[in-house]
Amino acid sequence: MTAVTIGEEPAESDDVRCCFEQYYAELERRFAGGFDVAAALPLGLDELTPPRGLVLLARLDGRPVGCGAVKLADPAVAEIKRMWISPQVRGQGVGGRLLAELEARGLAAGKSVARLETNRSLAEAIAMYRRRGYREVEPFNDERYADHWFEKDLMPRAAL
Repeated sequence: MTAVTIGEEPAESDDVRCCFEQYYAELERRFAGGFDVAAALPLGLDELTPPRGLVLLARLDGRPVGCGAVKLADPAVAEIKRMWISPQVRGQGVGGRLLAELEARGLAAGKSVARLETNRSLAEAIAMYRRRGYREVEPFNDERYADHWFEKDLMPRAAL
């Protein structure tokens, strides 16, 4: 889908706020017990501002249709957060492109591992993470809405 672009956006921008709000609203609809952002692990805008992290937006004809963030404060880990793709563009590879760009930003920042957590209700996301090389690991945080924790090695393996 050539009309979709992916780029870095200030964490405090109106478009990021709008995407995050759509993400939260979808979680509220899809999670069995609903979703309360205040009950989730906190994620401050300062954690999503370079050098501690960043936010990427996917845009279709200039309009935001997806978002994802990566926390970079840990010396070795790029922690993927707030991945959301508008239903308007789902199934067109936008989520995979966004995830790949978040991983690339983590690798460029010297991180060797990407981690993320997700809820069982997000079956499409879980399937995408597995297709893209993420493996399920033991919980690495106490996110109350998470049922699955995933990890992926970002360092290229040397040829044997």
